[in-house]
Amino acid sequence: MRRTRLTPRRARALLRRHGPEAVVWRRRIAILGGAILIGLIALLFARLSDWAGTQFLAMAQRWWWAPLVVTPAGFAGLVWLTRSLAPTASGSGIPQVIAAARDPDRGMKELVAGRTVFVKFFLTIGGLLVGASVGREGPTVQIAASIMGYAHRLLAIPLRASVYIAGGAAGVAAAFNTPLAGVAFAIEELASAYEQRMTLLVMAAVLIAGMVSLGLAGDYIYFGVMRQTLGVQQALIAAPVAGLLGGMAGGLFSRMMLGLATTSFAPLGWLRARPVILAGSCGLVVAVLGVATGLTWGTGYQAANAVIAGSDVPLWFGAAKFAATLSTAVSGMPGGIFAPSLSVGAGIGDMLRSIFPTYPPGAIVLLGMVAYFTGVVRAPLTAVIIISETTASRGLMMPLLASALVADFAGQLVCKERLYHGLSRRFALGDPPDLPAGR
Repeated sequence: MRRTRLTPRRARALLRRHGPEAVVWRRRIAILGGAILIGLIALLFARLSDWAGTQFLAMAQRWWWAPLVVTPAGFAGLVWLTRSLAPTASGSGIPQVIAAARDPDRGMKELVAGRTVFVKFFLTIGGLLVGASVGREGPTVQIAASIMGYAHRLLAIPLRASVYIAGGAAGVAAAFNTPLAGVAFAIEELASAYEQRMTLLVMAAVLIAGMVSLGLAGDYIYFGVMRQTLGVQQALIAAPVAGLLGGMAGGLFSRMMLGLATTSFAPLGWLRARPVILAGSCGLVVAVLGVATGLTWGTGYQAANAVIAGSDVPLWFGAAKFAATLSTAVSGMPGGIFAPSLSVGAGIGDMLRSIFPTYPPGAIVLLGMVAYFTGVVRAPLTAVIIISETTASRGLMMPLLASALVADFAGQLVCKERLYHGLSRRFALGDPPDLPAGR
């Protein structure tokens, strides 16, 4: 066998291709550095968000009337700041990542730009400080996609859709401490077609970000451990019922959100032309609901956790949280719907407990949560894995999957269009999220 002679020219070529400055090594460094930073930022974001929610609840308990002033004024101020500083920071952040993945270079200039995610970070915390029904998970996805994009740009690596998808997936994993859910979210929601070449990027980013979050925050279960299970006969009855009711409710939220977020809804035409007044009006709705119920503020994590653990909430809790979350989302302020949707789902699960009084109550609540969440985001695999990993309820995997599949079908009957993808089209066209096309 003839050996190729190693000349100085060939040695330099091999060094460029496989040496420490080669693209493959720079890409690996970008993945490692970006994922570590995502884990750190996600953990900081979680701590500050929890602090903000606690501060608002303390104020509301001390002065019951204060939210009637603070919340509407806060909504109006936050939307004004968003429109003034970074219009593409409004809303969840997941539609922006989907749109950025379609045009990676434009995404870095606008949709996941540093200015945008900086505004997103602080104004989402501001929303929790004024009692908005928002979560940090969607904003974490947008922030994480930006971090991964800048890590690749810093090392002169061409941007591809897979960079944002990997960053967003790592954000989900770090936000919930659920690595498997991050992978599932990348496949189902962020990527319209999961390419083989992005497998390593997604897996590496998710695992590294998850390990950073786990190492600093400890091995925790987001909603606590829930060990209840359902018998085969119980699952065959409860899962379809939960899937149908929860999926239709989630589909209704998506349909109303897509309708209210556009100028096609005539009654909002006057208000939509005055976004700060619209935000203040939405804030007033949230304030009235919160003062009247005392349960609909913020992410809803505490209420959902209590329901899973067996505590009772009023039957109207799910509907009230639904209205508070919808009002917050329509206002145009930064903030996600992941955690609030899980809270609404817990309220639906609590109602289902009255239908199945002899069934394990915690298991029924989880069926309601996975069904409603699936109806909203139309990603059944992601919903099942998130619920399973955040409650350590692996014994319920099959009932949860059955409920999610029924909910996906039921949600499609109510709203044909997937929520995040419907919202992403306006970002792809370059229009601010609360303005009609062309303005």
